[in-house]
Amino acid sequence: MFPGQDAHWTAEASCGSGKLAPDALFVEGSAQREARSVCFACPVRLECLADALDSRMDFGVWGGMTERERRALLRRRPDVTSWRDELVDVEPTLAALSARA
Repeated sequence: MFPGQDAHWTAEASCGSGKLAPDALFVEGSAQREARSVCFACPVRLECLADALDSRMDFGVWGGMTERERRALLRRRPDVTSWRDELVDVEPTLAALSARA
């Protein structure tokens, strides 16, 4: 559901289903592992991750990545101007990485 779709990706997000406490994705330490597990089955995980990377979200788990992981990715790839465009190309790679997590 990348650009061009009618609904905003957050309407389909697993974390917005009401089953999670609002702060459940803004945790530290080992609690991040549980928070990330919500993301891996989410149908809009890549949209969420792209939005967090493009917006430089500083806190929380977004798209299955912690703030530390996102910062490291942004440092490794400072040339990327649109993560939304970038993630469309690497979706199979991210899916494989998620399956191993």
